[in-house]
Amino acid sequence: MTSTTTADRRGRRRKLAAILAGGLVVGVGTMATLASWNDAEYASGSFTAGRFNLLGSVDQSAFGEHASAGAAAALTFTAPVTALTPGDVVYAPYALRLDDTTTNGGTVAVTPGASTGTVTNVTYTLFNTATAGCSAASTPVTTVVANGTDLGSVGTPLTFAVAKPVLPSAGAITYLCFKVTAGAALGQGQTGTASWVFTATSN
Repeated sequence: MTSTTTADRRGRRRKLAAILAGGLVVGVGTMATLASWNDAEYASGSFTAGRFNLLGSVDQSAFGEHASAGAAAALTFTAPVTALTPGDVVYAPYALRLDDTTTNGGTVAVTPGASTGTVTNVTYTLFNTATAGCSAASTPVTTVVANGTDLGSVGTPLTFAVAKPVLPSAGAITYLCFKVTAGAALGQGQTGTASWVFTATSN
């Protein structure tokens, strides 16, 4: 009786081991089959920054870089800028444009740069014109700095636009005109300089 029971137990263990082994084989086979149904897709993107470069011109035709106070464009005022007397009015053209590598239009703000010397009782205005030229005959389109603003200041200036280039061409020209007036209290022998900074921000 005992030997039969032991034999039965051994037989059952062999069967169980065979079943477990078979289950293990089946399990591995199932995993391999499921893995063969996986698939992947990959995506990537390329990114390139645009460009933005403002140029200036004192003759409203030949444009270049004037990116620091030391490299400021020297405005050419009409006579008698070197011998002003009370009531005299002098004019100087300036122009801005975005170069042919620029990818956006922009908005320009003007601020005062460093001034030197002792010139007082001199005021000015700065305005846009539709075409080149800056003289008593020039018609303002937009007044950027109000008439009567002290030289060396900008008061509360308006911003203005510079056009987005139609590549490969440079942007359309924004024409500007400085009109400077010597006041009644202008002192003899005064001399000095004023400067302006035009800062364009990409739209």
